[in-house]
Amino acid sequence: MTTLLAGDIGGTKTLLGLYSVEGTALIQKASQRFVSADWADFSALVNHFLDGEASCFERPRQACFAIAGPVRQGRVKLTNLPWLLDEVELARACQLEVLELVNDFAVLIYGLPHLQPEQQTTLRQPAAGGGDPKAPIAILGAGTGLGVAIGVPTAGGLQAMASEASHGEFAPCNEEQWQLKTWLMAEFGLPRLSIERVVSGTGLGDVMRWRLATHPDGRNHALMKTADTELPAATAAAAAAGDPLARKALDLWLEAYGSCAGDLALQSLCYGGLWLGGGTAGKLLDELRSERFLGAFLNKGRLNAVVEQIPVHALIDSETGLFSAACRARLLNA
Repeated sequence: MTTLLAGDIGGTKTLLGLYSVEGTALIQKASQRFVSADWADFSALVNHFLDGEASCFERPRQACFAIAGPVRQGRVKLTNLPWLLDEVELARACQLEVLELVNDFAVLIYGLPHLQPEQQTTLRQPAAGGGDPKAPIAILGAGTGLGVAIGVPTAGGLQAMASEASHGEFAPCNEEQWQLKTWLMAEFGLPRLSIERVVSGTGLGDVMRWRLATHPDGRNHALMKTADTELPAATAAAAAAGDPLARKALDLWLEAYGSCAGDLALQSLCYGGLWLGGGTAGKLLDELRSERFLGAFLNKGRLNAVVEQIPVHALIDSETGLFSAACRARLLNA
């Protein structure tokens, strides 16, 4: 029986899991959540887990850690932590034979083909049926920011390609979105506006701030004094409760998100499927099934027929990142 170590490492929390390979299945044997900032040294955290929670199982020889940051040549500096991680040094310190660091969004590509029904839900299925298993796949996820990754088929299976497509230019599709873009550029003093500024959880809060700032009754609105960090969730809740201003903010955001998802579908030709992840996916499933989102996704003019062939799914398992890291670890040769 092969034992694998997987990790999903972010600025706030770190999840570590020990998995066994049993036939074609990955079975989680142990897992633990850590507050990332409590540890000055990541290798000490890993060894604490292996010598504690996971100590009653066979020690793993291979590992994959999903990291919130760009990985270059086996090294990554986390944005919100004083950790500079190096694959070779980390493997030595944790007594691992092979270890790989992967961007935390790109790693999802390795898990998507192996998801169980309870880990995902289908938002849209083409009339012709499911996705092409030999075609590229892609994932887009609005959370604090906006993550993008593409999976390219190779002879050895899918190869994940990390992307910074979320920092492309936000392209308004109508007059209202143009007004939003103009306001945000002035508000933040920006020479350009990236897609992530609108299509993200943080972006939903900023769309609501624009609504409040430009509506005649905005100053008297119940959400006017809501903290920026709480405004995205508060906007979604107010929209669900029937607040007209919050509803307009959420509708604009859904249209921008759908249009961005359709653009990614065209860029990647992901006939294998497009997945939505990030913190908002599981919380807004009904909204992502709505005409606001899916209509914008399909609205690609002469290329409508292309995006109509692409299945759209949403991740609903909060530990998909950890599972995907385990899937990648299984592919490494110890």
